[in-house]
Amino acid sequence: MLANKTVILGITGSIAAYKAADIASKLTQAGAEVRVVMTESAARFITPLTLSSITGRPVVTGMWELASEFSIEHVALAEAADVVVIAPATANIIAHLAAGIADDMLSCTVLATSVPIILAPAMDVNMFKNPVTQENLAKLKARGFIIVGPGYGRLASDKIGLGRLAEISQILDTTKQVLGRSSDLAGRCIAITAGGTREPIDPVRYIGNRSSGKMGYALAQAAKDRGAQVSLITATTSLAEPTGVEVIPVETAFQMKKAVLKAVKGVDALIMAAAVADYQPESFAEAKIKKESSSLTLELTRTPDILAEVKGDFIRVGFAAESEDTLANAQKKLKEKKLDLIVANDITDADSGFGVDTNKVIIIDGKGKVEALPLMTKKEVADRVLDKVVGLLGNT
Repeated sequence: MLANKTVILGITGSIAAYKAADIASKLTQAGAEVRVVMTESAARFITPLTLSSITGRPVVTGMWELASEFSIEHVALAEAADVVVIAPATANIIAHLAAGIADDMLSCTVLATSVPIILAPAMDVNMFKNPVTQENLAKLKARGFIIVGPGYGRLASDKIGLGRLAEISQILDTTKQVLGRSSDLAGRCIAITAGGTREPIDPVRYIGNRSSGKMGYALAQAAKDRGAQVSLITATTSLAEPTGVEVIPVETAFQMKKAVLKAVKGVDALIMAAAVADYQPESFAEAKIKKESSSLTLELTRTPDILAEVKGDFIRVGFAAESEDTLANAQKKLKEKKLDLIVANDITDADSGFGVDTNKVIIIDGKGKVEALPLMTKKEVADRVLDKVVGLLGNT
């Protein structure tokens, strides 16, 4: 997503400027060509040497630096960019950009570029809430600027409120999404399920499973990064919501079925990565069941088979978490549910079971072709699955 992309990283004079080093590092590690432009105030918080050491490129800090390759033709810097990210963005730079003032290299670059511009504000809570700052942000949004954050928390002034620089992961995710708008899933709508459903026994207890939702969330983020419009139907998890994704929370299998039936209208693909309970209590106890006997018998009934029941003209991808005969069971499920693709994994493997960040899967397509992938991160697996979906969409 970021490989061979040129990112202009603008840094302004905020105490949060030190975090720009981590942003520059992660962008560089992802394969981006990072060109840093700092205001003179920013250089008081973090040295240009730090940023040039991270990116391997000279850092621009002033309009009149003869040593800078862009000192004469700042337009060349603007034209080289695929995206401009200003993090942190102070109230001062926001005001300059809103007014069209170009009196330093960063504001000149922004005024000269036609690529998407991402701003990550960072300032004191009162500065952020000031009507002038809010008006300036509204102007920039209306012009197509993308605003990320700010976050809520303790600030340098020791006050608590809005004004913290957005999480670095959020800034990076937004950057990837902006660059992914022209990618292979641009214009496509994808519904994805994640997490393990909970079937209530009484107000306290439920029948559930060990699914963390990590695979489904990785798929949602990867699809969004590749330009898709994503609806994530998720059972309860402890995960942060993917950036830029429509999140539809559910708890039970019945609720998930209802949400899926609604979400698939007009989609190009449905990816069922959720671990949906197979059974639910036949009845729900309105009050907490007390420990009044040495045993307890629960009558269970089948939950709805969502993949079997959902109908429509879209790509259907299922997941199979197996503890034995992984390939045979996945092939059976692929055929019975008439899927276009199934992704299976052996949950007894410590590196590809529940709750971990890695997975080792087998992908089987509708023609029976089997591809066994080595151990990968769930993000890498997500991209491999989406590669298959892209191929299937190309044939529709």
